[in-house]
Amino acid sequence: MTENSQIQQLGAEVLRQPAAPVDDFNNPEFRELIENMRNVMQAASGVGIAAPQLGVSKRVVIVASRPTPRYPQAPEMAPVVMVNPRFDVVDAAMVKDWEGCLSVPGVRALVPRYRAVAVEFFDESGLPCSLALADFPARVFQHEFDHLEGMVYLDRVETNRDIISEAEFFKRVVGQEQAA
Repeated sequence: MTENSQIQQLGAEVLRQPAAPVDDFNNPEFRELIENMRNVMQAASGVGIAAPQLGVSKRVVIVASRPTPRYPQAPEMAPVVMVNPRFDVVDAAMVKDWEGCLSVPGVRALVPRYRAVAVEFFDESGLPCSLALADFPARVFQHEFDHLEGMVYLDRVETNRDIISEAEFFKRVVGQEQAA
């Protein structure tokens, strides 16, 4: 693991390979990775980030739903570091909603995701944890989990007509939400 603050962009090999599990929670490079992930996510107004997005093929994500310029309607949730996560579907209803990605700048798409999931993971100290997520936080988790599997959100889009520019998203979608 090496520290990297450059967000990997669509086409980077690391975004298309399954990430390796973390097996040493005391490694200083692991600690640096988590701190770097927090800083980059915050600076980029992200609501989540995965280690592969920083060029590190390890199974680490942070889910941090909160209102940001990129997601003004996002609910508030304390950031959660999830190491080696796995999940079970709690509500199999598939809900389509808008997603973007720090690794795919300038693009938004309607993506179907499970409405609710139960996540098991280790925290950054190596302690086992579980968390139930629904709606937007569940969407963020599934989006970040996909990065650990070598996928990006565009892989889940049902039709190319569900893909729009971010400028059009803010004009059409966010503008409508703020007017309501």
